[in-house]
Amino acid sequence: MAAEVLTASGTREVPATRAEVWQALAVLEPYCAVCDVSYVVGPGKIRAGTTFVCVPGRLDGEEPPAGAPRGEILAWEPRRKVETRLELTGETWTTSIDLADGDGGGTRVTMAVSLDPGGGNRLVRRIQRSAAQKLVERTVTDELDKVPAHLAQAHANG
Repeated sequence: MAAEVLTASGTREVPATRAEVWQALAVLEPYCAVCDVSYVVGPGKIRAGTTFVCVPGRLDGEEPPAGAPRGEILAWEPRRKVETRLELTGETWTTSIDLADGDGGGTRVTMAVSLDPGGGNRLVRRIQRSAAQKLVERTVTDELDKVPAHLAQAHANG
């Protein structure tokens, strides 16, 4: 029996243009100080199908360690939508960010996060399901709460 995928979503409106929000949230910089992670993006133009490695901390030009989480961009619609999948040991996280025009020139950011806990023992999954669902919900809230910091970082870098 396949594991049940857990999903949560939320929306926030920010006083920034879609172009600014896109730059802050979708463009994978080598290092994100807000999240304290480094990204190594596959060669070529970023689009659906582009692969990346996500590593906690700052790499500063070093190669990512073997076994580092690997991801793929599943959808790439500039200034509208980005969706990624990140493979961790025994679980897969999918994040979708949708951008729409908000009030007064702002942007409505809708984020959906899914966790596929993978295989494993069905009884253990059932016992852990409630805690895992809360983790997914907290992840959405935490990531939406970070949007202003991402905007400030992109403005400072840019």
